[in-house]
Amino acid sequence: MSSSLPSVAALDSEIQSVIRTAGDFARQEFEVFNFDTVEYKAENDPFTYVDVRTEELLKEGLSQLIPGAGFTTEEAKSQATKNGWEWIIDPIDGTSNFTHGIPHFSISVGLAYQKKMMAGYVFQPVGEVMYHAQKGQGAWENERPLRISPRADLPYALVATGFPYSDMGWRREWVDLVVNVLDAAHGVRRFGSAALDLANVAAGRLDVFFEFNLKSWDVAAGSLLVQEAGGLVTDFQGGNDYIYGRQIVASNGHLHAPMLALLEHFTALVFPPTGKS
Repeated sequence: MSSSLPSVAALDSEIQSVIRTAGDFARQEFEVFNFDTVEYKAENDPFTYVDVRTEELLKEGLSQLIPGAGFTTEEAKSQATKNGWEWIIDPIDGTSNFTHGIPHFSISVGLAYQKKMMAGYVFQPVGEVMYHAQKGQGAWENERPLRISPRADLPYALVATGFPYSDMGWRREWVDLVVNVLDAAHGVRRFGSAALDLANVAAGRLDVFFEFNLKSWDVAAGSLLVQEAGGLVTDFQGGNDYIYGRQIVASNGHLHAPMLALLEHFTALVFPPTGKS
C-alpha cells in the first residue's frame, strides 16, 4: 500500500466500521459493568477486561486493512511497523469514568505514516458519536463538519484540562497552574477523556485544552481533529513535540499565545532548556 491520502480515504468506512464494532462491545459492557473487576497497572491507573478486549477487537479488524502496519496501544506490547504505517490506539480513553458508571469515555484511533498523522477517529460509544478527520480533508462529527470557536479573548474562554495520574511529584505546581488559568479564563473543566476534550475543541465547544504527561494514544487522533477543524496544536513551548512529548496545548489559534504565556513558569520547571526534567 502506498502512502497517498486517497488510499486512506478509501479505507475510511471500513475503519469506522471496525471502531463502531469495538464500541458496541464497550457500550454493552458499560451497561452491566461491575467495579469489583477493576485492576490497576499502577496507583491511579485502572484497567479492565473491557479495555483489553476492546483493544483486541480493534487490532483484529484494523490489521486486515493495512497488512504490515504497526500498532502502538495502551494495553499490549507495541508492534513495529513493516511499511511506515502505524495505528495508535487507546481502547478506552476515560477508564476511570467507565468504571464509575460515568458515560463519558471514548475509543481513540490514530493512523500515522512515518510518524505523521494521516487520520484520526474518536468514537463516543454512549450516543454513538464518531469524530473523524483525514489529513487535508477537514474534521467531522458524524456527518457534520467541525470548526473551532471564534473566541479571541481568554476571559471569555472555556478551557479543559486533566490532572496527571503519574509523575505526581509536580502535582502542587500543576494545581497552582490550574488556579492561574481559572483566574484568567471564563471557566475550567476536567472531563476525564483527553481524546473527547480534543474533539470538543475541534467542535468549538471548548476553546482550549492543555494537559501534562499524556501518552501518544491519548492525543494522536484528537490532535488531528483540532488541526483539521482549523485549530492549533503544540507542546508547551509552542513546538511540535505534542504526541510523544508528554505535553499538549490545543486551541482555536486565537488563544494559543496567551495560554502558552500562562504555561511558561510550569514549563520552565518541568521542561528546562536542557530537556531534562
